[in-house]
Order: sequence, then C-alpha cells, then structure tokens
Amino acid sequence: MTSPVVVAVGAVIRRGDELLLVQRGHDPEVGRWSVPGGRVEPGESLRDAVQREVLEEVGLPCDVGELVGVVERRSDSFHFAIVDFACAVPSSREPVAGDDAAAVAWVPMAELGEWELVAGLGEFLAGHGLR
Repeated sequence: MTSPVVVAVGAVIRRGDELLLVQRGHDPEVGRWSVPGGRVEPGESLRDAVQREVLEEVGLPCDVGELVGVVERRSDSFHFAIVDFACAVPSSREPVAGDDAAAVAWVPMAELGEWELVAGLGEFLAGHGLR
C-alpha cells in the first residue's frame, strides 16, 4: 500500500553565510539535520504553515519571502511534497530548539558537507544556488 502525499513546508533561513538547521527529533530521519519545517495543517496556507513551524521549532517569528523550490521525498512509509521558502528571522534573537527539534544550529554554508543532513538537502541547496 502506498502512503498518501503529505504537503509540507520548509524555511531556508540565512544569516550572512550561515544556514539555520534543526536536528530532527522524530522520524523520518531522526537525528539528521534539516531546515525548519513540517506538515501543513488543514485549512492553513503555505505561508502561515511556514511561520507556525519556524515558531514551534526554533522559537522565532519569521518573515516569509520568495519560493525557493519544491522537493519530493518518499519511501515505503512516507511521501512528502515539500514547498521551501526563503525566510528571515530577527537578528537580535537566537533560536532555541522546541517542538520536534532536538537541537538548532547556525551552520556556515562551507561546512554543510560535514553535517549529517537529511537525504537530498545538500543537493537541493546546491541546485537552487544556495550552496
């Protein structure tokens, strides 16, 4: 049996030459690093979902900017269509892990290859000129 497609969002948040990453606290890919994001709730707009997810995962409000891209992730147990947006957070406040994020970190773009990223994130960033 195949899994239904779940619409999700992601926030590509940069601070200079750093990218904000969250360590996943739950499956899929628990322990790996990703951009903040998650499922879109029924009746919620994509932009509202991004703002809610960033607030829940890193404790910061965000301004949602342009669409970065859409990516599909699937396995035998899940199928996600993820819509990623460029976002900005207040520079005066530091992120704090919350909700299903085990940890948060500002990671220099040049060091992303040293981090255990979720499948396809490195390629997605490179394919959209962000790496």
